[in-house]
Amino acid sequence: MSVFLLNDQNVFPAPNLAEKNGLLAIGGDLRPERLIAGYRLGIFPWFSRGDPLLWWFTSPRLVLFPNEFRIPRRLLRYKKKTSIKVTRDKDFVQVIKACAKTRVDTGEETWIGEEMQHAYIKLHQMGYAHSIECHMDGTLVGGLYGVALDKVFFGESMFSNRPNASKFALIELVSYLKSMQFQLIDCQMTTDLLLSFGAREIGGEEFQIQLQSSIKNITPGGYWNNDIDN
Repeated sequence: MSVFLLNDQNVFPAPNLAEKNGLLAIGGDLRPERLIAGYRLGIFPWFSRGDPLLWWFTSPRLVLFPNEFRIPRRLLRYKKKTSIKVTRDKDFVQVIKACAKTRVDTGEETWIGEEMQHAYIKLHQMGYAHSIECHMDGTLVGGLYGVALDKVFFGESMFSNRPNASKFALIELVSYLKSMQFQLIDCQMTTDLLLSFGAREIGGEEFQIQLQSSIKNITPGGYWNNDIDN
């Protein structure tokens, strides 16, 4: 198979044409229209500093069905005792910056460079990208962000500066998505943490079928924080 070169149109090759490692296409840009077109097909951008813009469709794909979500009992007990306060869409910019900084501080390579940050902040302003924040004593200590299209949430990254903070963000995310009748969370990459919460791998073809049945409308959902008291 070959890696495809994107042009100025918001059109992607078929996801099943991706290389075994998931690489599908190169080039293009991070305009909202292109990002939305990609996510609708399960295609996401991921590239390091100095690399060209790379687009991926990985298979198998780690997903989490909200109704299969499970929370370890010890974590529930800890959650009742913690002073961490969890909010939605209150501080998207700081969450995405913290996700990038945390990876750099731990010596990991990050794909969340300034270009990516600006692109997702724009999606947030348009009502497509959302964040969950965890604060302790007024300080941001954990969170996550991703993109929502109709009844699918595409998780992008999470961070934690306090024990279990990112887990609390995930619990809040799934609780909210259940209340809004979301059908699927795309976790992209397989991790032990997500597996412990009930995520599982499915094949690329099944993943595409799930997207087709759950994404009928790509109108932005607006901000998620209207019903949260501060």
